[in-house]
Formats: sequence, structure tokens, C-alpha cells
Amino acid sequence: MGKKVAEQLVDTLIEAGVRRIYAVTGDSLNEVNEAVRQNEAMKWIHVRHEETGAYAAGAEAQLTGLPGCCAGSSGPGHVHLINGLYDAHRSGAPVIAIASTIPTGEFGTEYFQETNTIKLFNDCSFYNEVATTPQQFPRMLQSALQTATTRKGVAVIGLPGDLAKKPAAQVESSEQIYPLASSVCPVEEDLIRMAGMLNHYGRITLFCGIGCKGAHEEIIRMSEILNAPVAYTFKGKMEVQYDNPYEVGMTGLLGMPSGYYSMHEAEVLVMLGTDFPYSAFLPDDIKIVQVDIKPERLGRRAKVDLGLCGDIRSTLRALLPMLQQKKDDSFLRKQLKRYEGVKKDLAAYTEDKGKMDQIHPEYVMSEINKISSDDAIYTVDTGMTCVWGARYLQATGKRHMLGSFNHGSMANALPQAIGAALACPDRQVIALCGDGGLSMTLGDLETVVQYKLPIKVIVFNNRSLGMVKLEMEVDGLPDWQTNMLNPNFAQVAEAMGMTGFNVSDPEEVLNTLCNAFELEGPVLVNIMTDPNALAMPPKIELGQMVGFAQSMYKLLINGRSQEVIDTINSNFKHIREVF
Repeated sequence: MGKKVAEQLVDTLIEAGVRRIYAVTGDSLNEVNEAVRQNEAMKWIHVRHEETGAYAAGAEAQLTGLPGCCAGSSGPGHVHLINGLYDAHRSGAPVIAIASTIPTGEFGTEYFQETNTIKLFNDCSFYNEVATTPQQFPRMLQSALQTATTRKGVAVIGLPGDLAKKPAAQVESSEQIYPLASSVCPVEEDLIRMAGMLNHYGRITLFCGIGCKGAHEEIIRMSEILNAPVAYTFKGKMEVQYDNPYEVGMTGLLGMPSGYYSMHEAEVLVMLGTDFPYSAFLPDDIKIVQVDIKPERLGRRAKVDLGLCGDIRSTLRALLPMLQQKKDDSFLRKQLKRYEGVKKDLAAYTEDKGKMDQIHPEYVMSEINKISSDDAIYTVDTGMTCVWGARYLQATGKRHMLGSFNHGSMANALPQAIGAALACPDRQVIALCGDGGLSMTLGDLETVVQYKLPIKVIVFNNRSLGMVKLEMEVDGLPDWQTNMLNPNFAQVAEAMGMTGFNVSDPEEVLNTLCNAFELEGPVLVNIMTDPNALAMPPKIELGQMVGFAQSMYKLLINGRSQEVIDTINSNFKHIREVF
């Protein structure tokens, strides 16, 4: 008996480098499940929610560069995939989503669990088609794999349940993918213009994003020639910060004053491999040069004077011989001096550990940074956890940090940690979760246990949606409906088969974290952090101060004076700096 279409699917995925399918089995997906059962080269990872599967596949793809794969069965399974696929697509992760559907003969009849996958997935994919015959399927699958791999995004292939069990047709297309290892460099004329601008001006700052991956040496050399400070985005931090004597930190909502002012006090800002979305943090009164592999990104965030299309490594290699060594390093020294002050302040914040049930999150994150391995993989939940991770987790050249950096979804850290642990079993994986985020995907702690993944889950339990609370306060609103009534996360973890620790005393933080990291299996550490800890932006505007004052006033007149007192006490170190 020949192959079924479902078996052909699994064989082709294996040929493309896929080793796991993250899914919840059922109904129209059962033939694929059976094909995986019969093939030792492929594993079925039974997640508790399809969104978790999509996040895990995206994390795996970002870490390995190979396609990740997730699946959802007809109707609800498709809808559950959506959020994770949006995140993967916006993160540039090559992910194949198998959307098994109702029988082909029932299309368009409002059949049980029917969804229109073309309409559903079009906005979060580069390729999105439904196969209806065995002859179509292998060509569609090859196109999906090729598209996801080369364009760096999601490809969805609809697979009706009745088609999955049919005999596979002879393959007329290639059964493998052809990843492109090409380099893209701007034309010489544009490089000469860029070099001319950089040679003419004295105060130059480099602003580096994730597109600088693989170009660390070239960035350092460029900074050395131009005496240029190097600022970077959150996504670019792990690629740029390490072994870099010219770095001045991040800018943006999670950044610091040194990164912000190095850009605003420059004469020329060079944006390298970044599509940084927050235009308010970019200067609008200086010269800007932007280099990006995707030309559609040029000039859409700032008024760019010169835009070049190219990968950063190839572009800088061609540019460097055209640059003239600058003698005046006063601008660089000024920015580095400011950065030293910022780093001292950040270190000082960690000296105050907090008090019972109000442990300072800065202290916790700084200790995690110190005791985690040099090649650790961190996953950070969107929200306040991102802030502390951005400021206190340091790059080594081997570490990775994953988050929902573009899509900005809650509840990403645990699912991404699952994908990271399966893709990189020899590396330490630490999920840095907010209590709000973990609450959304709590069931997938059982997935961690089921597959014996040695993930260390650290819960920053501030009993609130901390970032939303801060946004309200800055806008002059009293925080409302941001408080969380949480279970005892450590006891929940233990009920699911994990080791769980509760930490309320700041003096127990370091010892508990060390014990957790030394244990071989999955561990959850529930740390009661200060719900009133604030994250100060790199530059505080008058309107933000007014809004915060209004928020505190509204709390007072509504009888919540203790919250005002607690907020002031918790953040006196920041308030003192402002005034």
C-alpha cells in the first residue's frame, strides 16, 4: 500500500528539518497524528492550547532558523492558533501551520466547525492555501515551506480531513527546500554617499536592531573608526551589547537616558537593521541614514535622508574601507560617561531588596542575570517583566532572549520556553513570567511536566497587570481593574508534578533561585514582587509627571491613600532623580 497524503506531509516536513509538530489532536487532524506515530523521526508535542503550540513553533524557528510547525483542527483549533501565529509572523519566524479542515464535500455549507481558513489566516501569513486534491498537496506544501523559509514568516496549508487519508500522488515538485544564503549589498554609488555623510559630520551614533545579527565585528570596527556610540533596540541587545566598548544602552519605553541622548545629541543617526516602531523616541532634527534588508521599511519610522537596502554585514564590509578615522572622540566620551552613570544607578536600584511580600523586581532580575548560564535562553512575558529583563539581563554573545517584541501579546513566555527547551535541550531555559501572563496559559505547565522539560519558570507576582497600571497612571487615570487575585502558583505547579517554591522574604531570593537552577527537572519559583514598582522611561516629559500626579490625587480622593504612600515609598529612588 502506498503513502497516504498525511504520511507524505510528515515525510516532507522531516526533509525540511522539522522534528516536532505542536498541536492538540482531534477529528480532522487524526490522520496526521497517526502518520507522526508511525514515524520515529517526528514527534507530536501535545500542548494544552493551540496558541501555545504556535508560540512554541515560533520560538523554535527563531532559535534554529529551521521551520517550526504547529497544527490546529477544524474550527476552534484554527482560531486558537491565531495569536501565536501573529506573533511568529511579526517576529520573522518561519512557521508552517497545518490547518486541518472539514471534508471537502462540506465546504461552504456552514458545516459543524467550519471556518474559512483563507479569510482567517490571510493577515498573519505569507502563504495561505487549501489543498483539495492529492495532486495539489505536495506542490502546495513545498511552496509553503519555501515561502516560510525564504520570506521569514508564517505559511498556512489547509488540509481537509478526507484528503489526509487519500493515497498520495506522485511528487512533481521538489521535496526539499532551498534556503537562500545570499548576501545583499547596496550599489557603490549609495555607499559612497553614505561614507561621504559620515566622513563629513563629527557626532555620529549607531542605532542597531536584530538585523545586525552576525555583524558584531563590523559594528565594532565602524564605531571605532567614527568614534560613534552604539545604542540598540531590545531585540538587538543580545546581538550587539556584548564585548562592545562603545555601547550606551537602549532607548525606547524600556530604555535608558544614555541611549536616548546619544541619539538626540548626534548630528547623524545611523539606523542599522531596525524597524524600531516608536517614532517619538527618534530625533527629527538631525540627519538619518537607514540600512535594512527589507526596502519597504526604509523611512517609515523617521525622516530618513539616505536609505540603503542591504544586509548589515555585507553593507558594512563594503562601507568600512570608505570611512576616514576620526580624531575627535569628545562626543563618544561624553555619551560613555553618561552611560556609566546610568549603569551605576541601575546597580544601586538592586541594592534595596525590598521587604516582605514586596520584593524589588530589579533585584530579582539582577540575581537571575548573575547566576544563569552564559548561553541561557530567556523568554520574557510582555509587560513589566520585559522592562526588568531589558535592563538587567546582559548579553554574552551566546545568550538568547525571546519575547513578543512586535506583537506585544501577554502569555508568551511559558509557550516560547517550551519550544526553546525542545529545540535546544542542552541549554538552560528560563521563563520569566508575569502573574497575568502565566494565568492565561497555566494549563501548559502540564505540557512542561509531560515532556520532562527542565524549564525554570520564574513568576514575578506583583498581583496586578503592572504595565497597564503604569499606563493608566501616566495618563492621569486611577488604576482600575488591574489587580489580580492569583492562586498559589507554587502549589499549582506541585499539583501538576513540578517542584514549586514560594518566596516572600527578599533574603531568600538568591538561595531559592540557586536551588531551583541546580535541580534537573522543571521548577517554578513564585516571587512576591512589589506591585508599586515603576519603570521610568529614558526621558520623562512634563505631561507624564502631571498625569502621574493627577492619578495619585484621584486615588487619594477615592480613599486609596495607602496606595499613594506605598507607591511613593517604593519609587523614592526614581522620584528623587526627577526632582
